[in-house]
Amino acid sequence: MGETIPIAIPRKGRPLESVLDRLADQLGIDDLADDISSTLRHEKALTKGSLSSDRDVYHRLAAYSNVDEPTEPEYTLFRDDRAGKPRRIVFDSVTIPLEGVDAVPDGTSIQLVGREEPFRALRTHEFALGFDSADLVLEEVVELRPDPLHRIADVNARIDPTDTDVRVVTGLGDTVYHTLMATPDATPPSESIDRAFLEEYTGSLCIVPRYERLVQAVLGTDILDGIEFEYPTPAVEEEAAIADAGVGVYLTVTGSTAREHGLLLGEQLFPSETVLMENAAETTAPIDAVRALLADGETETELALGR
Repeated sequence: MGETIPIAIPRKGRPLESVLDRLADQLGIDDLADDISSTLRHEKALTKGSLSSDRDVYHRLAAYSNVDEPTEPEYTLFRDDRAGKPRRIVFDSVTIPLEGVDAVPDGTSIQLVGREEPFRALRTHEFALGFDSADLVLEEVVELRPDPLHRIADVNARIDPTDTDVRVVTGLGDTVYHTLMATPDATPPSESIDRAFLEEYTGSLCIVPRYERLVQAVLGTDILDGIEFEYPTPAVEEEAAIADAGVGVYLTVTGSTAREHGLLLGEQLFPSETVLMENAAETTAPIDAVRALLADGETETELALGR
């Protein structure tokens, strides 16, 4: 009997859908990926109140999950952070046989296992492979240096090998950016809103508190001399707080909300992207084969890592 290799993945949201898209492309599991994505989108809409259902969450959970068939998806309940903390249905697990895949040993399967923080599950050696946001790597283990960090392909060079065995293998391309933004009043007309601007800037830089270490890594500590971090209060929208401060960094897709607050979009500082990771201390030959299969087709990060 072949080996089943567990892979930690996000339980919900854009990162999970990015993983499912990658696996659909690589393994031909389009129907399974669509089933999981559509189920969770429906449940998200129910949680947010934009849809309603005659069935309670427990009956829906029982209808979605097939506990007797590992190749069918299972779901579980997660306490949502929204007001009232409703129970939300999220992804739990599914097993995918890799039959007929030349790159892996015969009989190999992968088991996708939902985790709230897949990166931390790899750090504690629960998994050899996993997918999570690159942001969490920067927030937890990337060394702070005077010079800035520009690309995901450069992340591994800033991970202390004594701190963790986890390394980034490749990105999935679901990129949104941590973007520098400022009000017209805070920016002289002749200047661009970029790292060079921040080198001369002194004053408040508004950021979300959880991204403080990430911003320090992305900008480099030299640029931050003379800059003081300011944080939005819980009742204020992030872009509105940046507009009040004059300058800030925020994760944005289109920048439309920022513009509504009178902000000018500046340099895209660092991509926020879902990444495939491995714990090098837990790898085996079959795991290496699966890792190579899942990473196939990527360019910049994969080449930079010498894969």
